[in-house]
Amino acid sequence: MNYEIEPLNSTHIRKNFSCGKSILDDYIKIQASQDIRRKISTCFVLTDEKSNLIGYYTLSNTSIERANLPNEIIKKLPPSYKNLPATLLGRLAVDKNYLGRKLGEFLLVDAMKKSVLVAKKSIGSMALIVDPIDDIAIAFYTKYGFIILPDSGKMFLPMQTINSLFND
Repeated sequence: MNYEIEPLNSTHIRKNFSCGKSILDDYIKIQASQDIRRKISTCFVLTDEKSNLIGYYTLSNTSIERANLPNEIIKKLPPSYKNLPATLLGRLAVDKNYLGRKLGEFLLVDAMKKSVLVAKKSIGSMALIVDPIDDIAIAFYTKYGFIILPDSGKMFLPMQTINSLFND
């Protein structure tokens, strides 16, 4: 099966989506369309050939306090910024019927590609930030190089690192 990721729209069937985490299930069924209309986030979905939702992720702008970053990152940044621009990968979920097919990774790579492209061409962003929901999510993001930010529970991956993954 060829998978395509596209922005969420009204043709996508969300009612049967279940990743096993009610906060993520409820978000895509109830809140996602409202967030898109209000320009709070964008939502990208992976669907089957009948438009049933297989997985999704959201992106939005955020900032990160300079003081929360590791020293090796801080020393490379201008000292005049207290808060630095970043991109938030707010939610990422795969329907439990599709687990074990590396679709979470597929969605993550797509989110990273979109984030680095925007950071290069349109809007400054020095990192991709995630806010893992549990230890399983922490392990998932750690596997892909995300670094835990002390005292916040969030994790980040510098755009410079992401850019190096996709440079030809």
